[in-house]
Amino acid sequence: MLVGEDDAVAAGADSSDAESTYREIFHGHFSAMVRLAAMLGADDPEDVAQEAFVRLHGRSRTLRDPHASIGYLRTTVVNLTRSRLRHLAVVRRQRPDGASDVASPEHEVVRRERAGELTAAMAHLSSRHREALVLRYWLDLTEAEMADAMGISRGTVKSHVSRALDALSGLLEET
Repeated sequence: MLVGEDDAVAAGADSSDAESTYREIFHGHFSAMVRLAAMLGADDPEDVAQEAFVRLHGRSRTLRDPHASIGYLRTTVVNLTRSRLRHLAVVRRQRPDGASDVASPEHEVVRRERAGELTAAMAHLSSRHREALVLRYWLDLTEAEMADAMGISRGTVKSHVSRALDALSGLLEET
């Protein structure tokens, strides 16, 4: 082998070792970085952790100590989360009045799931309690309007709503 070939082989071995080390760090610490980002309040913790690993990969050749890469990842996750939270705060402040947030597909799935749980729990209430909650919270009727619709007094309306909420709360805690 020529002297230049030894250098190329050694560089290839170093590159292979670096990639192997990077894979080990990724598989060993990705979920911890996702949890860290989530605990710091990131709305997209997987993306934050992924971005941190991309940045680590870009610096993998300049990091001398593989153990330092974990600290680098943590610091990057913290900084990325802070940056995203600041960005979201600016966007919210600059949003024109009347503009609404567009829910992500994940938020829509969770919302539908919760609505399904609520509907199932409502089915377990008595018909009077269910009527009281629907008139109050879905139709936004006043107590007087509810009393007229249900044919009962305003005091009884208050009682039905209160008992229905207590029962519904208990049913939802069970699920």
